Amino acid sequence: MFALNLTTEWMAWVQALAVPLHRRAAWRLASVVVGILTAHGRRTASSWWRAAAVGDRFRSYYYFLDAVGRKTAQVAAVLLGLVLHRIPPGERLLFAIDDTPTKRYGPEVQGAGIHHNPTPGPAGAKFLYGHNWVVLSRIASHQRFGTISLPLLGSLYVRRKDIPDLPAKAGIDFRTKLELATEQLAWAAKVLPESCPRWIAVDGAYAKREFLKGAKRDGFVVVARLRKDAALFDLPPVIPPGQKRGRGRPRIYGKGRLSLAKRAGQPRAWQDVEVRTTTGVTVTKQVKTFLATWQPAGGLVRVVIIKEADGSWRAFLCTAAEATVESIVQAAQDRWGIEQSFHDLKEVEGIEQVQLRRVWANVGALNINLWVHTLIELWAWDRPSSELIGRDDRPWDDAERRPSHADRRRALQRTMIEEEYRRRSGSGGVTEKIRQLFENVVRLIA
Repeated sequence: MFALNLTTEWMAWVQALAVPLHRRAAWRLASVVVGILTAHGRRTASSWWRAAAVGDRFRSYYYFLDAVGRKTAQVAAVLLGLVLHRIPPGERLLFAIDDTPTKRYGPEVQGAGIHHNPTPGPAGAKFLYGHNWVVLSRIASHQRFGTISLPLLGSLYVRRKDIPDLPAKAGIDFRTKLELATEQLAWAAKVLPESCPRWIAVDGAYAKREFLKGAKRDGFVVVARLRKDAALFDLPPVIPPGQKRGRGRPRIYGKGRLSLAKRAGQPRAWQDVEVRTTTGVTVTKQVKTFLATWQPAGGLVRVVIIKEADGSWRAFLCTAAEATVESIVQAAQDRWGIEQSFHDLKEVEGIEQVQLRRVWANVGALNINLWVHTLIELWAWDRPSSELIGRDDRPWDDAERRPSHADRRRALQRTMIEEEYRRRSGSGGVTEKIRQLFENVVRLIA
């Protein structure tokens, strides 16, 4: 049976990721990565084994996924180090946390349940059966490609009513999505350098006291979506110098209630700021900002209202009152990068098709897919667009469009095939006709 080999750079990365795993099984990680990168058709786990040519040893690879699932935090710490080495933090490190479901089929899938469907589609299905994952990603800004999301760690959320259906040896206790997200921040705080400012961008579902308190404890600045009816209050009164305050501790919250709708409806105090979209295009946004106090955040926050082109508005909070409006709006805009990575993981990587039953095997398979996704982005980070895309055979397509994750993945596959060809052909030369035939075949299959 034939299987491609990883490139030299990829082999070094995978060997580094395999260090936290047991040395008797760590070598299997390279074969799993090869299978994920080269599998075609439905991306089931068995298609990985077929692409990696594991043969009759396939049973040990299923158990290997279980082992990886129990070591995800340790392996993800190594991956975060690789990410920071390839893409320096800059002025700040921006992360994003969100949850996404993956469809599963069959009553024997451990940990699966009924979850809200964020993309109901034409059928309008409000719910789906499957797993739900809380994912932590680093958000990086590329000079030419825009916002890139680099998934690092995925945690499985299991509903309380589904916990009794899990085997006792699984050792999984019920934790809410907020608890899982807070644990991921605590994990990141232990791995990250203390000198670099840390920001985390989330949607409104995570703008809760439990998450905000944990983020503050771990040194993260939070940018989150605000409900339009959020109970905001003004600032507490400032005591003039020389005047004694009354008994008790100083006030944290003001007495006056603030209305986001009234603030957004006022035609005054709007200002223009320029931000980059996820595709790298610079646009101008109309915003309005003010300071307020909010009990879930434990005190002072900066509120930013963004007016959209259709006249609607959205409100965001930042737990760092001294933060600039431009940085808050940019962080809120960059958060959409994690949504794009979820789309790519499902449509390109095929994470919904693995067909695994054991809970820890599903955790291991999901996280390996996250890591492969991130490594593909790292591999393509410094490469020119001409090396990643080739649209000569598609004159109807936009030649200037940035390379998608699928383009980057295909470019990596072509590189693996070319290196394998050179390795096997040796030093002997080939005719021009054979070389052109080889290039056309590579273009067809990758």
